[in-house]
Amino acid sequence: MKRNAPDPHRLLGIYLNDHLTGAGAGIALLKRAARAHEGTDAGRRLAALAKEVTEDRDSLREVMLALDVPAKNLRMLLGTAATQVGRLKPNGRVFSRSPLSDVLELEAIRVGVEGKKELWRTLHTLARSNPCLDAEAMGRLLARAERQADTLETLRLAAVNRALRSAPRAAPTHPRHRAGQATKARWAA
Repeated sequence: MKRNAPDPHRLLGIYLNDHLTGAGAGIALLKRAARAHEGTDAGRRLAALAKEVTEDRDSLREVMLALDVPAKNLRMLLGTAATQVGRLKPNGRVFSRSPLSDVLELEAIRVGVEGKKELWRTLHTLARSNPCLDAEAMGRLLARAERQADTLETLRLAAVNRALRSAPRAAPTHPRHRAGQATKARWAA
């Protein structure tokens, strides 16, 4: 049985549409996180990131137009639905927002931005042989994604400190936990 050769343009279309879907989900998550922290420095930074990521999505749409790649609206709707389903995850609280929600949302957004960095890096590479792509613009978008990732990491670490750091606890009383403490002491020595 003879296999057909892969169609690079079709594969590029799938790739770009996957990133477009992810951008929509990331924007929704960023806007929700910004609303949750409205009136704070984190809220302002998240709102600014939401604006930038929206601009990045618009840049991706322009790239898709230049490359004659149609947007698959059904994929974008599925991405939005997945974001809404993600809100149902258990977070240790039933009726109020958990501090753990901040950590998990910031991690998810950061993963998305890391993926976006790879998108711009890929398009920057393709620009060497495709006159429809502007290598300088892809480089600027890559640099912006790197700054966005740094901002998200700062916000994520602050959320980790709020949610997961606590006052020192009393020594464990369960034998298994005491054994763990002895192991830690040996490694510290």
